[in-house]
Amino acid sequence: MSLADDYPLLGIFWTMLFFFIWVTWIIILFPTVADIFRSKDMGGVSKAIWLLFVVALPWLGVLLYLIIRGGGMHERDMEMAQRQQDALASYLRQTVAPSGSAAQLVKLARLRDSGVLTEAEFATQKAKILR
Repeated sequence: MSLADDYPLLGIFWTMLFFFIWVTWIIILFPTVADIFRSKDMGGVSKAIWLLFVVALPWLGVLLYLIIRGGGMHERDMEMAQRQQDALASYLRQTVAPSGSAAQLVKLARLRDSGVLTEAEFATQKAKILR
């Protein structure tokens, strides 16, 4: 007979505690494994060793990885976010950017606003583009 049999609330407490510890480990595990595979400064053997260590000794492996290599995780996350931002900006420039006569009108308006073209020159060029 165990203590949990005498106190059912204690059994529920221990079950919930272990469940939350397990969920916390899963939450920490996914970014850690992603960082292991994302790291460019590690070779395949060291990635395999870290992955084996993180999976075989769950809490110890994850915590040691965070202690030893955790500082670089933020930098690698920022590099990835910057690459994604650059890819999005490139895609938007290709698909959303004005083309043809609309782009030329925008350039003319900027030249007029900056004082390079007078209003008359702007109107003349605009008429040529819109024909």
